[in-house]
Amino acid sequence: MNKKLRFIFLGATKYSKVLLLSLIKNGFIPQAIFSIPEMFSISYSDQKVTNYNYADLKKIAEKNGINFFLINHENGQTINFYYEEISKMKLDLILALGWYYMIPSSIRELTTYGSWGIHASLLPKYAGGAPLTWAIINGETETGVTLFRMADGIDNGDIIAQKSFPINFNDTIKEVYEKATVISKNILIKVLSNIDKISFTPQDQESIKVYPQRIPSDGEINLNWDSLTIYNFIRAQSSPYPGAFIVTKDGKKLIIEKARLE
Repeated sequence: MNKKLRFIFLGATKYSKVLLLSLIKNGFIPQAIFSIPEMFSISYSDQKVTNYNYADLKKIAEKNGINFFLINHENGQTINFYYEEISKMKLDLILALGWYYMIPSSIRELTTYGSWGIHASLLPKYAGGAPLTWAIINGETETGVTLFRMADGIDNGDIIAQKSFPINFNDTIKEVYEKATVISKNILIKVLSNIDKISFTPQDQESIKVYPQRIPSDGEINLNWDSLTIYNFIRAQSSPYPGAFIVTKDGKKLIIEKARLE
């Protein structure tokens, strides 16, 4: 088992927290942890967006004596702001898990194995934003997670490992998210423990379909849809996400947390 990997960890979600704690428990200690604020600026929104799955990774860094850096794009900071610090770390790897920004090639090239991410789909399917939400909305009965090496495009890098799991008819986004997290932990530890034996499989670029990110206003229900479409739409966006909703006659937003078909 190779536990002497030199890597940095980039994350900002509950998913990030679970994977980070799993890495530390299994002896994989990052040289530094990078994170972002709970409300942050990003290219697809004119206003700050809220990270509904936010987790404070600074406490984990402090408890384990790991250097911590907060990146704030609103102040003009990107990962490139820390180029010099990162270059001095002589990294084998960058792990970006629960991360919202592209990592430029200038940073990726500072490592031996590149920058890796885990995408919650069976790439090249459901590349882009909110893959689990889109899969449920579209009525998929199966999805998965993909460990991949990042490239210049959106989720289009070489595949390292994949594993599928079912989406049951009664699953909400919470249950599907939990399944993806458990499998992600297992894949990550298994691959890192045998990193000298990994292989990189290029994706079929023509098969990649990039889905857009979603914002709370995208959750409005169209009552002209059929019942199954509405059912899937509701369970795809329930807690901990903002929720599917209808706008009532008096202008209020009525959030529908759960539904059933009869």
